[in-house]
This record gives sequence, C-alpha cells and structure tokens, in this order.
Amino acid sequence: MTLGNEDIVQCRKGTLALDAVSCSELLRTLPHWSMPEVDGIVRLQRCFVFRDFAAALAFTNAIGTLAEAADHHPAVTTEWGKVQVQWWTHTVRGLHRNDFVMAARCEVLFDAVASS
Repeated sequence: MTLGNEDIVQCRKGTLALDAVSCSELLRTLPHWSMPEVDGIVRLQRCFVFRDFAAALAFTNAIGTLAEAADHHPAVTTEWGKVQVQWWTHTVRGLHRNDFVMAARCEVLFDAVASS
C-alpha cells in the first residue's frame, strides 16, 4: 500500500506529533516537499508550478475536494502559475501521519493534472 492510499485517522486530544526521525523517514517518500517551521510549528510544504492561473486555480479546487473528503485541511496559496500547499495538524501542533498521506495524495493529483 502506498502512503496516499492510507486512511486518514481522526486525531484526538492527547495524540502526539511525529518525532523528527519519523518525519524524516516519511519525507524521503515525498522528495519535492520540505518541512519549514512556521510560527513555531513544523509543516509540510510544497510549491506546485502550472502553465497559468486557470490551471493553478483548478488544482487548488481539486485539493479542496480532497481535503473536504478527508476532513483534513491545508493552507493553500494560489498565484499566477503556482500553488503553495502546507499541511500540519492543529491538534498535535505539528506533523501527523495524516499530513504525509495528504501530501502524497496531492502528488497523485498533480501527476494527473500535469499529464492531462
């Protein structure tokens, strides 16, 4: 089973963020992603590049559909020709396996959009 096919697990209070070693191991499966710290919280981040604003907006909307279906929502910034996506889990104030699953799903979505 690939990371993007895993189920999203509901996080409850008391769930811990992934440790640095686990995050590094999972990040190896997502070579285009980075883990910046923003406002004291480590996030997964990637900038996707498109041919124009319409393509970037269509990708943004597709990410919104993925996020709603999983009930796990990213920060998304859409500009002409690019979309920046950040995943993290508010409940754990850091990264959870769900964030890596959703990033992997974004990769699949991007590959589908790029090949069409």
